[in-house]
Amino acid sequence: MTFSVDVTVRGYELDTQGHLNQAVYLQYAEHARWELLRAAGLPQEKLLADGIGPVQLEVTVKYRRELRGGEKVRVTCRFDYGTGKTFTLAQQVIKEDGTVAAEITGVAGVLDLAERRLVPDPQGRLAALAGNPDLLTG
Repeated sequence: MTFSVDVTVRGYELDTQGHLNQAVYLQYAEHARWELLRAAGLPQEKLLADGIGPVQLEVTVKYRRELRGGEKVRVTCRFDYGTGKTFTLAQQVIKEDGTVAAEITGVAGVLDLAERRLVPDPQGRLAALAGNPDLLTG
């Protein structure tokens, strides 16, 4: 399942060329990931209480179209699990007309905060805690 949140580009997020600052795309992606976890029943407090936290290990952004102040976008997020300690993230920033403004891909994991190591089964660990684990699968 691909989760999404809507965001309006704010004026203070623009660079000197009048389009969305490149770092803000990463903030939008982070916002969508946390909203996905929250919707699945995994707010930050619950993850911390269980001694775990999501970690981003790698990220790639492909900028496709500029975004300007006041534009409304949808930021998608999907977790794709394989085997092992990491999983991939697939995200897009999509303009109202359906044009993809950016593609954000990454590798993530779930960190055991006491051991400072990745948990061996991130999908299983998150699903066991989640109230709505179906949101966590791609």
